[in-house]
Amino acid sequence: MSKPPQLQPGSYYHIYHRGNNREHIFREERNYRYFLDLYTRHIYPIADTFAYCLMRNHLHLLVRMKAAPPPDQQASKLFKPSQSFANLFNAYAKAINKAYGRSGSLFQERFGRIEVTTERYLATLVVYIHRNPQKHGFVTHYSEWPWSSYHTLCGHQETKLDRASVLSWFGGQSQLIAFHHEVIDEQALSVFIDEDGDL
Repeated sequence: MSKPPQLQPGSYYHIYHRGNNREHIFREERNYRYFLDLYTRHIYPIADTFAYCLMRNHLHLLVRMKAAPPPDQQASKLFKPSQSFANLFNAYAKAINKAYGRSGSLFQERFGRIEVTTERYLATLVVYIHRNPQKHGFVTHYSEWPWSSYHTLCGHQETKLDRASVLSWFGGQSQLIAFHHEVIDEQALSVFIDEDGDL
């Protein structure tokens, strides 16, 4: 497997990861909460997050790497945003292995990343990510899934998500909700999403 490209400052990415051999990476509610706690620690300092969805055996994120390293890492010439994601997944895997007495890899080799090179598709990617639990049959309607950014983006509670940017892509919350009901062209998105139909 070839080494994936490093994440570049200022660039948007669709990040995704899967359980090894389709294994569940989230077994119970506390796992999702713990992952989000780790995400806050490892990723928010180095990336703006616009949307996410955590599912039993895989996850999706839409992020933009910050233009500069966080203050505590600005002096380091070795700073690599990709390492922050690797640290997140490694820390989570170690915790799950310890909690459930398992060993070996929790995740498939490296996390996937696809650069989103045009803002035209950002709003559609948000909808794709939120609809994923419905697509894979985890729920009958995407709004029933509790571990995505959908309800946060549609609400008014304080959040670390960059909700203002997401709403600007849609033109407001009512348009965001309406767009989620529309048919999206996954074929047009194929360059920005990894085929996950067999998950």
